[in-house]
Amino acid sequence: MPVGLIALALGGFGIGLTEFVIMGLLPQVAADFRVTEATAGWLISGYALAVVVGALGLTAAVTRFERKPVLAVLMVLFIAGNLVSALAPDYSMMMAGRIIAALSHGAFFGIGAVVAASMVAPTKKAGAIAIMFTGLTAANVLGVPFGTMLGQAAGWRSTFWAITVIGVLALAGILALVPKTGSGDAAGSLRGELRAFRSGQVWLSILVTILGYGGMFGAFTYIAFTLTEVTGFSATTVPWLLILFGVGLFIGNTVGGKAADKNVDHTLLVVLAVLVVVLVVFALTAGNQPVTIASMVLLGGFGFATVPGLQMRVMKYASSAPTLASGANIGAFNVGNALGAWMGGVTITAGLGYTSPIWAGAGITLLGLAVMAFAAAHAKKPDADLPAAGESTVPAAAAAESSTDLPATEAAAVAR
Repeated sequence: MPVGLIALALGGFGIGLTEFVIMGLLPQVAADFRVTEATAGWLISGYALAVVVGALGLTAAVTRFERKPVLAVLMVLFIAGNLVSALAPDYSMMMAGRIIAALSHGAFFGIGAVVAASMVAPTKKAGAIAIMFTGLTAANVLGVPFGTMLGQAAGWRSTFWAITVIGVLALAGILALVPKTGSGDAAGSLRGELRAFRSGQVWLSILVTILGYGGMFGAFTYIAFTLTEVTGFSATTVPWLLILFGVGLFIGNTVGGKAADKNVDHTLLVVLAVLVVVLVVFALTAGNQPVTIASMVLLGGFGFATVPGLQMRVMKYASSAPTLASGANIGAFNVGNALGAWMGGVTITAGLGYTSPIWAGAGITLLGLAVMAFAAAHAKKPDADLPAAGESTVPAAAAAESSTDLPATEAAAVAR
């Protein structure tokens, strides 16, 4: 395994902490800034919206530059945002810190996925992406619970100081361990990146990301209410159950990455189909504690097993210029988060009970499975998504394989 992947995973770990640990610290933050918990909740929503903006706008702005220094600059932006949060004297400044940090999120994962894939052989690209996303899953398994405990013991600001330190370590790792990679063609790079969106398969893949991931997140957003009000667990048990969910994320991410390296479309079809079944069983048996525990692990496992394949599929069909499409797909994950959370909230408000978000998640995921089946069937057509006039018909992976005698930067250029 290239050691540069460890640096990318550490960056992903810090970013995952920033996104999710605030959920456990909201009561303290709300009390400190003297705002309602609903107002404090905008620190989560504001972050998610800024991720989408950064995933598209910031990625588009940096496509012409070499990717390694771009990743370093994004990590500096991440460090600055968390430093502002740690020092924030009021709510407005705290929101500003959250937005600054979030702008780096989508671009870092989007560009980082391209860099991670470039470090390994073509048959191991999805696995490399999964390793980078391991940092995100580790943030859920270990970082969020311990970050919450640290905030409760030493004040919420201490958690953001700790995340800032993690960002500094990740920056050092990127500078020292990540190899130089290619960049876009100077003046025409953005135009080249935008050409990738002429592919119907890229758009279908992004739609599957929104629906497939949105269904899982919609069920997860209100899981604490389901566990306490339906299953009958005490509130003090919920954090430990969330760790089990995180264990499922970790396993699913790893196994899903390896499976996607063998066959992306088949893996996504199977995983999404099983995820629908898991959500339906979970909704039907939410009153049974042992079955609910198993459902939590399976929900995390199959929900996150889609991530490497979804990211890899977008990059596959945007192979001539994958950076912006990769960033857009990271934004799509957050659009899915918002969609799932909104649908779950609508069902609860309608009085359908605390299992209704799970049913809504199953429906959204089923729709994602249908889109994925359509995309997979269309991809088998020999003329599906032919490159535009003037573009190479040689897949990027094949070009990379045929240029193994070139230096790394030149081989990357040929692959593009």
